[in-house]
Amino acid sequence: MFIYSIKASTLKFFGALVVSAVAIIGLLVFIPGADSGAEVNNPMGDEINFVGINTNEDRLAFLAQFGWEVKPEAVTEEQVTIPAEFDRVFIMYNELQHRQGLDLSNFRRNTVTRFTYQVLNFPDYEGVVYATILVYRGQVIAGDICSADPNGFVYGFRGRE
Repeated sequence: MFIYSIKASTLKFFGALVVSAVAIIGLLVFIPGADSGAEVNNPMGDEINFVGINTNEDRLAFLAQFGWEVKPEAVTEEQVTIPAEFDRVFIMYNELQHRQGLDLSNFRRNTVTRFTYQVLNFPDYEGVVYATILVYRGQVIAGDICSADPNGFVYGFRGRE
């Protein structure tokens, strides 16, 4: 017969080790965007780069992928938190994101950075037009092209398409 004794501190150590391993695996599985590739396939069939958006130049290049020319400096840059529960406005905005191959519901309760740029080349419109990009950890998670007019328009990154 073989008898092995374990001290209580040894049990605590292995228990803490198991809990830590489970926590790390859980974080890797449930962190939004952890499994994102370098490119996201959008419904139009094009390959658009949505990741690696860390600098102002990256954001300008991101918008240029859709043909937008914008003023080189952001009009606004602010931190916003995606709500846990979407109201009617967020539901409609997320539907716009779905048409672009994006989904805000994966980022509920996360604080993201919203960048707004003035668009210089929106066709057949005389008013002010803005491009808004929501970025989380270097990944564009949402955005739109919209007029500054309260009764204006909101489109996806492709504009009127």
